[in-house]
Amino acid sequence: MDLLTNAGIFLYPLALCSFVAVAITIERLLALRDSRVMPGHLLAAFLAHDLDNLQGDAGSVAGRIIAFNKERRPDVEGLNAFARLEVSRMERGIFLLEVVIGVAPLLGLLGTVTGLTQVFSGFSADTGLPEPAAFIRGIALALNTTILGLAIAIPALVAHAYLLRRVESLAARISMAVQVLINEKPRA
Repeated sequence: MDLLTNAGIFLYPLALCSFVAVAITIERLLALRDSRVMPGHLLAAFLAHDLDNLQGDAGSVAGRIIAFNKERRPDVEGLNAFARLEVSRMERGIFLLEVVIGVAPLLGLLGTVTGLTQVFSGFSADTGLPEPAAFIRGIALALNTTILGLAIAIPALVAHAYLLRRVESLAARISMAVQVLINEKPRA
């Protein structure tokens, strides 16, 4: 608890960074589940090139691509463009993790500099010694903001790397599905 109380005014922007990182991570983990991108039955159908009974739906990325292909019968470029649009929707919000990764340690550094400024401004001109209370407050601010900034940025970095890798993996599946749809021969 001392960690939070000794962070001073920097606690509020650091708490905001923490909230954004947690919210984006949870939202993207839920949005990037297999059932929301390419459910198992659709993946199996694409792998087996069994497209006769595929039905599009709005509940998954692959379902929207199938529906778009059936309703509009786009050319190759149109289908690829729609698939790229869906992949970009999967990346939605991940850039905010990059912002948190950059901002949280900088806020910690700003708190460090502010705390050290408090320490050095507390030295007495007469004795050359610091005032003990100002010294303790300044060092506590410096260390606690650094700890909090790094404690927020490191998990955000891990979440960012995982989510980007997850999007790449799912984008490869979508690319495979689009290629199967492109190679589908028109039926009479």
